[in-house]
Amino acid sequence: MHAYDLILTLSGGLAAALVLGFITQRLGLSPIVGYLLAGTLVGPHTPGFVANAQLAEQLAEIGVILLMFGVGLQFRIEELLAVRRVAVPGAVAQSAVATLLGALVARALGWDWSGGLVFGMALAVASTVVLVRVLSDNNDLHTQAGHIAVGWLVVEDLFTVVALVLLPALVGTATSGTPLWMTLGLTALKVTSLVAFTAIVGTRVIPRVLDYVADTRSRELFTLTVLVIALGIAVGSALIFSVSMALGAFLAGMVVGRSEYSLRAASEALPMRDAFAVLFFVSVGMLLDPNALVASPGLVIGAVGVVLIGKPLVALVLVWAMKYPFRTALTVAIALAQIGEFSFILATIGRDLGVLTSEATNALVAASIASIILNPLAYRTIRPIERWLDGHPRLRALLNRETMIPSEMTAPAALRASDPAHRAVVIGFGPTGRAVVRLLRDNE
Repeated sequence: MHAYDLILTLSGGLAAALVLGFITQRLGLSPIVGYLLAGTLVGPHTPGFVANAQLAEQLAEIGVILLMFGVGLQFRIEELLAVRRVAVPGAVAQSAVATLLGALVARALGWDWSGGLVFGMALAVASTVVLVRVLSDNNDLHTQAGHIAVGWLVVEDLFTVVALVLLPALVGTATSGTPLWMTLGLTALKVTSLVAFTAIVGTRVIPRVLDYVADTRSRELFTLTVLVIALGIAVGSALIFSVSMALGAFLAGMVVGRSEYSLRAASEALPMRDAFAVLFFVSVGMLLDPNALVASPGLVIGAVGVVLIGKPLVALVLVWAMKYPFRTALTVAIALAQIGEFSFILATIGRDLGVLTSEATNALVAASIASIILNPLAYRTIRPIERWLDGHPRLRALLNRETMIPSEMTAPAALRASDPAHRAVVIGFGPTGRAVVRLLRDNE
């Protein structure tokens, strides 16, 4: 019966995600919206087919590990350094303000500070998938604003990784009575040991292992090796170093990403990540109870307000205050006005630790769906706003006062906006050609 439930959950969840993901894609929305709605459709709070929520959550754990491995695989410190003057302070300030706003909303509804702060942190981090999709669709990914937004999100992702490590320690301190300094010190020691082990042993062993496997010329063995590295280091980080599997997967991705096999790993191993990531979003959607949203409209409205108004307003003011052009500030602000995968990961951990309720998860899923739907629509208002400013030269001059030379101008050539004189021409658009085009776009 367990095997039957597993197959039924997999087939039902993926089939619903396929149909609704296709529909939302055709409507010009992110497929993530379809995946979340698919989860709600096969969840226990709607009539009809009900998938096994416990099995879906277990499969989603693999999705979290592979998502974090993918983040580490595609993490480039150069992208962050190129825009560090605006991305680092901007992300710190925006994350702090959004976390505080989310906590205040929760406190106004009678929550304690621990649950409110975790709720606020989940509202503070934007979705990498949605941001890259919106910027790419509007040809802004490799512009000044695109570089700032991506660097900004890298900092947010790093904060989230730190939060994933510290949350269990902080909550454990509150329940066990252990002194905070001792808990944080022990956690820092464990994380440092894991990072050192991965940096010293991993950077020497993993590339050699990949070399041996690559020499076999077996695609299946290479894909299997990458998956074993991701899952093995993730599980080892939990069993040996007592830190989150997500951090271990992130570090494993960074090690593989620094090797000469990073592009091959991305093209051959990460499709498995995408499949399990879909199950992760489906499992989150299964938690959405439409009736609970009606019962707590204040929390949902507050969460949506923080994501769609509070976060972008802070980003707009910060980027503009650093003397970047107003269009750049507006683009960055709108691109970050959404939440996604990391918010759900934080919410899942908060729920497992007992500091977040199902009510909070409902509000986060609803805020995510609303922000992902509205984000592309809001992005389309940038040009009309620019045209309106063209008719008001004084206001435009005020908003575009002396602008600074963007730090991207001194960035490595690989990080600058694409030069029409330097392009790659791919002849043939079969399976190999499509894979080459996708890799070129992901690594411009």
